[in-house]
Amino acid sequence: MSKLISLSASLEDYIEAIFHIVDEKKVARGKEIAKRLKVSRASVTEALRSLSKKGLIHYEPYEVITLTEKGKVVAEDVIRRHEALKEFFIKVLAIDDTIAEESACRIEHAAPPEVIDRLIRFVEFMEVSPSEGAALIKGFSEYCKKGRI
Repeated sequence: MSKLISLSASLEDYIEAIFHIVDEKKVARGKEIAKRLKVSRASVTEALRSLSKKGLIHYEPYEVITLTEKGKVVAEDVIRRHEALKEFFIKVLAIDDTIAEESACRIEHAAPPEVIDRLIRFVEFMEVSPSEGAALIKGFSEYCKKGRI
């Protein structure tokens, strides 16, 4: 959950989708959100009402949707957690991109901010450590692929 406001995993998915659509097209529409998340338009309408009540989006029925400043901050937090998990799974655990993406989507909602921050710091540490960090990551990746060092 976001440190800033309590959202369900579903609403976090919506705010993340809205962020990406707005980033690509400047505004979002309900049908684009439904398509991206593979949900019904009715589900989108319900979620939009909830996000609007929380002050995270600008929403009126049949109008374009944009994020409020507060909504942008919440969306960026959700995306930061998602990207950190995905990067950790790919770079450190040598997980396939597709599986890393799916796993990050599932775990980003449940992992406490402290865990995500520590994962980010661990990846940074491993990347900046003089050769030992890079060698450990490479060695672990090879071990995962071959079952041996």
